[in-house]
Amino acid sequence: MRIHSTAIVSRKANLPPDIEVGPYSIIGDNVRIGEGTYIGAFCVIEGNTTIGKRCKIFTGAVVGSIPQDLKYKGERTFLEIGDDNIIREYCTFNSGTGEGGKTVIGNNNLFMAYSHIAHDCIIGDNCIIANGGTLAGHVTIEDRAVIGGLVAIHQFVRVGKLSIIGGCSKVVQDIPPYSTCDGHPARVYGINLIGLRRANLSSATIREISHSFKIIFNSKLSLKSAIKKLESKKDLPTEVIYLIEFIKNSSRGICRAIR
Repeated sequence: MRIHSTAIVSRKANLPPDIEVGPYSIIGDNVRIGEGTYIGAFCVIEGNTTIGKRCKIFTGAVVGSIPQDLKYKGERTFLEIGDDNIIREYCTFNSGTGEGGKTVIGNNNLFMAYSHIAHDCIIGDNCIIANGGTLAGHVTIEDRAVIGGLVAIHQFVRVGKLSIIGGCSKVVQDIPPYSTCDGHPARVYGINLIGLRRANLSSATIREISHSFKIIFNSKLSLKSAIKKLESKKDLPTEVIYLIEFIKNSSRGICRAIR
């Protein structure tokens, strides 16, 4: 172990033999960390926190602190972080709220400086949250989503996979998968064409998604009628089926198109 002499590391913490911990960092009793993980200077890792393999946590990050939720009364809650995540300077990650509550983060995500992940959030794989991105409680971010700098996302919002949200946006409703959204409040501008191409979706599938967006967001049909029209088509690709189900299961309502 390469643990700086000024770091305070609990003997009860479960650490791998190859961990590196920088100056003045603090690691609490109930922390478990995977192989190959690096902890920078002045970090605090506390609570019932599990961190996977090969993660990199930079200066000043606070990971596993109790939720900023007035309902929290000291229950046993958790933070679970997967493998290969990069957590840049001064990020703050809270544990869940309510007995057994969990904040869960997948693999291979990039959290840029000052990102905040509140209690009970669920984040998939290969996501990017840019500087100052702020998630309220119970937010779900699906795989390969990109959240721009200084974006604020309301509690219980769901952000669909392969979507991108422009910087400084205010997000109060669900963000459709495959979309490009921006604004205050955020609105749909179209499909995330670059993201879809980078995900190696076929040209035919991208055309079907684009056509579906035109029916849902740019026709004069009601949302219910647009979904019904799409569902009447045969041999829809799985991506369009997923888009339809996402919209039908939305609890906060779907972010609508720019006018």
